[in-house]
Amino acid sequence: MRTVIQVALFIVALVLAYFVYNSIQTPIAFKKEQDVRYNQTIERLKEIRKAQIAFKDVHGRFTGSWDTLIHFVKFDSVRMVKKIGNLTDSMVEKGINERKALELGLIVRDTLRESVLESVFGEGFDPEQLKVVPLADTTAYFALGATVITTGSGIKVPVFEAKVHNNVLLRGLDRQLVINLNDQRRVQNKYPGLKVGSLTETNNNAGNWE
Repeated sequence: MRTVIQVALFIVALVLAYFVYNSIQTPIAFKKEQDVRYNQTIERLKEIRKAQIAFKDVHGRFTGSWDTLIHFVKFDSVRMVKKIGNLTDSMVEKGINERKALELGLIVRDTLRESVLESVFGEGFDPEQLKVVPLADTTAYFALGATVITTGSGIKVPVFEAKVHNNVLLRGLDRQLVINLNDQRRVQNKYPGLKVGSLTETNNNAGNWE
């Protein structure tokens, strides 16, 4: 009888040890995977921001259409200033500034047009991936929007926003821990996910991780 009790107590101890271990390891594993997904997503949001800024430089506004933005990166071009020559110490000593040097032809500034894809992102970049949230187990897309905000002084400011909710970004992870994270963000009056830019305020296209 004593042996049976000892075995039963041993089993109970093992079960308790498992639950204690699991209660410690689950949040650790969750945070590790969250960091991996967040880091990859932040890099993608930075790429979206670069594409939007280049689009605005050309068109004077942002776009809320993935088709438009991806087509722009694939096929459009941006202006680049090619610099030939620089203002030297001897020119400065002679009282020649950059404007005068340009007039004299001592230095040259030539405006060229270069592919958005090559000049902004580099060869090998796939524009189609801009809209895709970088998850390994499923395909999800960022929400994209653009509008114009009128400031208190009457100035119209183009803005854009690209975002993904934690429910999408952390899909497949411990559900309760995702709920807890979202609740924490809401208490802090922060978006429960990752985003760049804003449709409600002029934040200089900042990301909410910055």
